[in-house]
Amino acid sequence: MAPETTAGPTAGTQDAEPPALDDGMAAIDVTRLRVAIARLSRRLRRHEMAGLTPTQLAALSTVERAGPLRLGDLAAAEGVAPSTLTRLVSVLEESGYVQREPDPRDARASTLAITPRGHDVLENLREETTVFLTESLRTLTDGQVADLSAALPVLEQLADTPPMS
Repeated sequence: MAPETTAGPTAGTQDAEPPALDDGMAAIDVTRLRVAIARLSRRLRRHEMAGLTPTQLAALSTVERAGPLRLGDLAAAEGVAPSTLTRLVSVLEESGYVQREPDPRDARASTLAITPRGHDVLENLREETTVFLTESLRTLTDGQVADLSAALPVLEQLADTPPMS
């Protein structure tokens, strides 16, 4: 992935015309939106992350949200190959963040469940990012906060939209 420039509000556009949206909707500079979301996401992830990579952290979060779950289900949810998942789960187990348990429906299989330590790590990271974001929001004007508040339902809808195949 090529590095993104951050020199100004249109950084990374290189005079490219933003894609127009269908159905007569007002055009939005999709490149600026993508860059802004990516930069904010990186800033929110700038913390210790409990010694985990973003992929490991995402998997731990999935186990917390959807677990206990089978390894194949975790691989599908995270979009990773089984060999990658094996290494990923090993790190999470060695760190004490997840544990394997027998699958009550299939004695040959096991499921992954988050441990209290894994839950605590995720809670600490969430708290840290919430504090950071709260402090960042204090730099905005009342109007900017109102605009952001009005945009939240749209951002949530975009985040929940299934990926196109």
